[in-house]
Amino acid sequence: MLELLRTRIEQQLQASSGLSNADFTVLALLSEVPDGRMRVYELSRMANWEKSRMHHQLTRMCKRGLVARERCGSRGMEAVITAKGLTALTQAAPSHAQEVRRLVIDRLTREELDQFADIAATILENLQADQPPA
Repeated sequence: MLELLRTRIEQQLQASSGLSNADFTVLALLSEVPDGRMRVYELSRMANWEKSRMHHQLTRMCKRGLVARERCGSRGMEAVITAKGLTALTQAAPSHAQEVRRLVIDRLTREELDQFADIAATILENLQADQPPA
């Protein structure tokens, strides 16, 4: 179910906006922080991605003008959402949310949504508690 749902949502996102789910994730995270900038290691942590995955994702997004990389201090690097990236996110978000609603939210009763939220919270708590050391 999770894989099919992820695939369907990603297909709609790609078809309507040209963004992958990974693009959308990075843009959404950057759009929520002051100045649309974040240290790359912090962005990796927030996305729960490996450093190499984030590096490759940012490289692809920089080539498309959605984000930029900027030096921060002597050794740090920040990812910065560009105007083009913010526009892409703003245009993609309504149809993306509508598709999630159509496929998930609208199919469940209020009680089922509450149960789903409780179950998801329990699973997430257990996954976070069971995280292997870095």
